[in-house]
Amino acid sequence: MIIVDRALQARAAAGNPIKVGMIGAGFMGRGIANQIINSVPGMELVAISNRHLDAARQAYTGAGVEDVQVVSTVSELSTTIATGKYAVTEDPMLLCHVSEIDALIEVTGAVEFGAQIVMEAIAYRKHIIMMNAELDGTIGPILKIYADKAGVILTACDGDQPGVQMNLYRFVKSIGLTPLLCGNIKGLQDPYRNPTTQAAFAKKWGQKAHMVTSFADGSKISFEQAIVANATGMKVAQRGMLGYEFKGHVDELTKMYDVDQLKEWGGIVDYVVGSQPGPGVFVFGTHDDPQQRHYLNLYKLGEGPLYSFYTPYHLCHFEVPISVARAVLFQDYVLAPLDAPMVDVVTTAKIDLKAGETIDPIGYFMTYGQCENADIAQQQNLLPMGLAAGCRLKRDILQDRVITYDDVELPTGRMCDRLRSEQSAYFYPSKALVSAM
Repeated sequence: MIIVDRALQARAAAGNPIKVGMIGAGFMGRGIANQIINSVPGMELVAISNRHLDAARQAYTGAGVEDVQVVSTVSELSTTIATGKYAVTEDPMLLCHVSEIDALIEVTGAVEFGAQIVMEAIAYRKHIIMMNAELDGTIGPILKIYADKAGVILTACDGDQPGVQMNLYRFVKSIGLTPLLCGNIKGLQDPYRNPTTQAAFAKKWGQKAHMVTSFADGSKISFEQAIVANATGMKVAQRGMLGYEFKGHVDELTKMYDVDQLKEWGGIVDYVVGSQPGPGVFVFGTHDDPQQRHYLNLYKLGEGPLYSFYTPYHLCHFEVPISVARAVLFQDYVLAPLDAPMVDVVTTAKIDLKAGETIDPIGYFMTYGQCENADIAQQQNLLPMGLAAGCRLKRDILQDRVITYDDVELPTGRMCDRLRSEQSAYFYPSKALVSAM
């Protein structure tokens, strides 16, 4: 927020706001629309695309905007923006193609659809801010290659746990410590939850049951920690992460990790269930300078060798506009893969599965995701969770078994499969997996 707020104020004073388009108008999309329209001077949400126009309209009307134009061509969208009005459309590609939009917020949560949108936005040199850890955790490294070649920023966002962890990680590094663990605090972790068990909670908060299920069954946190690993070069200590249940404060968790082991691993991502302050994030770092350790002890961070830094909340959509401003005004990304993937999210049977069945989407009844180090996932030919939906099982799979590419038939013609195959060939040329059909 520091620097960004004044830069946005300057854009507002100059009458030159950042023009933003958003793709997706669900629970988070509505929050983002409200935030930009009512709380962010120097930025305008000029267009929203959603497959159901009513939801796009509701995102605007819920933020107090009544005069909304339905558009179906680039020309219509350009005219609407030029006249200072707001546009909704069923065609997301219009937002990619129109020259007046500076950046896109992708908030669909869909892997295949999201891949199509991001590739089109990159082709038209749009900065892209993603609230889509599922896409990022599946093919983020190859998408980053394309974005870099086009000279655009492709990034996850501030506010959600991965972005909050990354901001904290950067802070810890900036004051001279070596981050060795990036962690996420959860209130519940049960891989067997499904949309039926989570229906009441979802209804209470106005969310979709499958989305809530992905939080509860561990799939979402796996994607979130995978993209943090890919952005920091960290790994996981074991398949599924350590995931301690610990009822105390995260400061006390420092005693549960061995600093030498963390250094040997090169740092890890992890999560904890039940700790305070939830639902925040934490970073554990170390310092090798005895003088600085003396000061850290004076400042009440303890004797080390691990020091705890935490943020006690994550504010999701409230901070997304900051990410947009960072990309457009400073060419700074919140979180993006460093290079080759470090951690993948692999598909695991939630129940006993039968040959001939088609795997349902993330957060439903059949599978859950677990983090695994990417080199192992490659060696064992494990099926990425982000590609599992729509795959047809060739054989029976027992509950809790990890599913491989050899166990399934991929759907034909998906861009996400092509990009995943390209990612494998790019980063692991001698170990490329299944070619896209």
